[in-house]
Amino acid sequence: MRGGRSWDAWLVAGAVGVAGLLALHSAVPNGVGRLGSLLETFLPWLGVAVPLLGCLAALKRSKAGLLACLLPVAVWFWMFGGLWFSSPPKSHDLTVVQHNVADDNADHSGTARALLATGAELVAVEELTPAARPAYQDVLGGSRPHRAVHGTVGLWSAWPLSDVRPVDIRPEGFPESWQRGLRATVSAPGGEIAVYVVHLPSVRLGPTGLASAARDESAALLGARIADDPAGRLLVVGDLNGTVLDRGLGPLTSQLDAPPTGFAFSWPASFPVARIDQVLGRGAEVTEVSALDATGSDHLPVLGRVRLG
Repeated sequence: MRGGRSWDAWLVAGAVGVAGLLALHSAVPNGVGRLGSLLETFLPWLGVAVPLLGCLAALKRSKAGLLACLLPVAVWFWMFGGLWFSSPPKSHDLTVVQHNVADDNADHSGTARALLATGAELVAVEELTPAARPAYQDVLGGSRPHRAVHGTVGLWSAWPLSDVRPVDIRPEGFPESWQRGLRATVSAPGGEIAVYVVHLPSVRLGPTGLASAARDESAALLGARIADDPAGRLLVVGDLNGTVLDRGLGPLTSQLDAPPTGFAFSWPASFPVARIDQVLGRGAEVTEVSALDATGSDHLPVLGRVRLG
């Protein structure tokens, strides 16, 4: 009996702990190793713990453990059920595909053809090397003749571009050659929309936790630019090296709306576990995102559907 009660206590504590981490993830401190950001990067995957707890409760014939598992199930569906089950609106005004094409991609022409095949009116890419630019221009330039390129980010558009300018999101100490941001105004049939194409600094996971200070600083710089941008309709597309739940991106994502449907895990391409490639809007509704088939990159392309309103 004592052993059964002990298992009951452990299983109930485990289920309550999972539910607490899901619902109260923002309370996990970020001071040491950025543990809060690390948790938020993979937060939906905490749900995997529930069937494991449930199986263990069934094996130990713990009714209390099985009942306790209902709590994290309810919290998970409250937080993420809409992404899984909601149906996006059928109507949209434009589509945008964004892709970190990888600077070591061995088939840039094939990658460009895959992006063109989506039919997206806007094609945004990151890690665009000078050597790879001609391949994308050759494939995309015919039907997406309007182009803006700055540093290693680029935008091809079926509609005219104006007010093209670089966006400096360099963290302190980064060289001037580090150029990963641009802004352009797209003259879409439904009205003008400002489009930012960005690639924030990479993060690394090591013995001391998540190394994301440079990315967080870059996100804050970009957030300040977005706050000062007078455009009524605006998109931010690119590789943010973080999920929309990651508090390190808060200065940016707090001003933007994420799509309400679709997990669209985009990284790594071999086994995607997180969406770090984003299509976010302000004054323009991103109704849906979806991850596409793999190319020669270590990221998957992400397609977003947008209503201009």
